[in-house]
Amino acid sequence: MKKTQLSRRRFLQTTALTAVVAPTIVPSSVLGRAKVAPSNRITVALTGSGSRGTGVMGSFLREADVQVIATCDAYETHDGGGRNRKLGRKPAAEAVGKKYGGKPCDTHSDFRELCARKDLDVVIVGTPDHWHALQTLEALRNGKDVYCEKPITHLFAEGVAVYKEAAKQKAIFQTGSQQRSDRRFRHAVELVLNGVIGKVKTVAVGLPRGHDKDNGDSTPHDYSKRPDFQQWTGPAPMLPYVAARHHWHWRWHLAYGGGQLMDWIGHHNDICHWMLGEDNGGPTSVEAKNFRRSTAESYDSPTTYEVHCEYAGGIKTSIGSHNRMGVKITGEDGWVYVTRGRVEASNPAWAKLDFTPGKIKAYQSPGHTRNFLDSVKSRKPAICPAETAHRSITPGHLGYVSNAVGRALKWNAKTEQIIGDKQANALLHKLGLRKPWTLG
Repeated sequence: MKKTQLSRRRFLQTTALTAVVAPTIVPSSVLGRAKVAPSNRITVALTGSGSRGTGVMGSFLREADVQVIATCDAYETHDGGGRNRKLGRKPAAEAVGKKYGGKPCDTHSDFRELCARKDLDVVIVGTPDHWHALQTLEALRNGKDVYCEKPITHLFAEGVAVYKEAAKQKAIFQTGSQQRSDRRFRHAVELVLNGVIGKVKTVAVGLPRGHDKDNGDSTPHDYSKRPDFQQWTGPAPMLPYVAARHHWHWRWHLAYGGGQLMDWIGHHNDICHWMLGEDNGGPTSVEAKNFRRSTAESYDSPTTYEVHCEYAGGIKTSIGSHNRMGVKITGEDGWVYVTRGRVEASNPAWAKLDFTPGKIKAYQSPGHTRNFLDSVKSRKPAICPAETAHRSITPGHLGYVSNAVGRALKWNAKTEQIIGDKQANALLHKLGLRKPWTLG
């Protein structure tokens, strides 16, 4: 046991022993907060106290066996990118205090200070994508378990580093690909795994279109001397501050995010990989088509895009804005389509949730946050661990490289190398983090 981990971990290990005998863990809604002693709660902190981060923190605050003890953000407060809501480390801490009926919890402006705390079990990484890897690695190396929003990392090489570090530390890691914990998606997956639709032929993964207009004021400002903007930028290039791409809309600039392709691939292509049994695998070839760069002043990610892949057995998939939002998988005997709130199938009976697909059962999660917390106690992997999440978004990384070099790529999923194309392989593994930041 690492010295940086809480002594309360002894409580979690005791719970794990109990779980061996009785693997069904009683939901927190049954226990009630008052019935879980403070010394037996999992201590949690949030880094990245923006809209998504505070939303995820809220799901932890609802769990009886959790105690949120700190929030962290480069900004004490900000306006959430014009979303009419005060965000940042101070408002997030105040929300914690209000939930517990006391004072605001601790706040930090530097994630390294937060990760070094000895009284902390879990770090939620809710930052923009360009910070996911460095803050996750810092937490892992300090002996923490991590819940990180999707996509797991901004750059391909970062993803490799994160999943290998999580394995090295024997950490529990959950990626915020919440659809894995949704009953409808699990049902669709079981239809495929049990062969109900027959041998799989094609998969259409539909993601949203990008933005051709700025979402707000596009006036550039030189904030390079401001400590908060320096800290927010971190390993990304030091670009002018533009309200139209801060804070929510950073996603549409490739310095910080990967556009709609990388913002959503960790959801729907994650389900595609689950259906195909490729959680630790990947395609054999990838080709980008019809990438069109945004015409907005403040964004440079594609508005429309297609990533065409082939998997073992000749299964062909397409990912992009040209497909219907969600996942449609077609086999020799029929098809199934799933998206949030809906399942459809060529045979309507298959789409009913009381239909039994067969003996093969997919990993069943009681809820994404609850699954993670149960895994922290049992030390059994969560439903969307680091390598699974990295593999699910790899076709997106490869798609960007294919578009950049203008050709299809052959991929070795086992070695995670592009075959026979040194230029493309170098581009895929490039980091280029702004000094002094490194993966460490």
